[in-house]
Amino acid sequence: MTEAAELPPVPEQARDVFGARYADAIRYAELLAEAGVKRGLIGPREVPRLWERHLLNCAVLSEVVPEGVTVCDVGSGAGLPGIPLALVRDDLKITLLEPLLRRTNFLTEVVELLGLDHVTVVRGRAEEVMGKLPPVHVVTARAVAPLDRLATWGIPLLRPYGEMLALKGDTAEKELKASATALSKLGAVETSILHVGEGVVDPMSTVVRVEVGESPGGVRFAAKRAKAARTGRARRRRG
Repeated sequence: MTEAAELPPVPEQARDVFGARYADAIRYAELLAEAGVKRGLIGPREVPRLWERHLLNCAVLSEVVPEGVTVCDVGSGAGLPGIPLALVRDDLKITLLEPLLRRTNFLTEVVELLGLDHVTVVRGRAEEVMGKLPPVHVVTARAVAPLDRLATWGIPLLRPYGEMLALKGDTAEKELKASATALSKLGAVETSILHVGEGVVDPMSTVVRVEVGESPGGVRFAAKRAKAARTGRARRRRG
């Protein structure tokens, strides 16, 4: 029996959530179960719970993403949450940021196969692309790192008054409290814990929202951002 055969029946909620992209969502689930497992992007034990734990769990993040904004999915891995979000929100301009080549190859194949013209795949680490990628309205992440470390990577990629949305589990409140000082130094002005996906996933998905002020990354990253911008301009002039 192949991993693809282990996929459970598609939940009824998936048709409502993914709408016109329902068939593409099914194809993505099949790709995760086949190529994703073979390439070590997800474990074979995840295949039976791909829909509830992964695709739907990530797709409902769209409930708290504003309309028409730019998004950077940090440490995108196999495309979670970036690709489910892209499937339900074609109004967004999404960058899937991932440092590992085998993962970016998979992401590029998925984006091309599903015709996700509003999605770009970039290979690199967050700290490497700061100043090279345009700042975004929203940074997303899932299962990348503890919140304080994730914020160090993600917040500097934001535009002023942007927000980071991190999908977390039962540790969300504990991580948020432990990260309070670090988040403040990074320019966070407000934090909250949201629960999304009522009637779609059980338990609902937990999202930590970190909103920043006019200086994403705080003083610590202001000089780095300015230097990166100057370097980028110089390269463009030489080019």
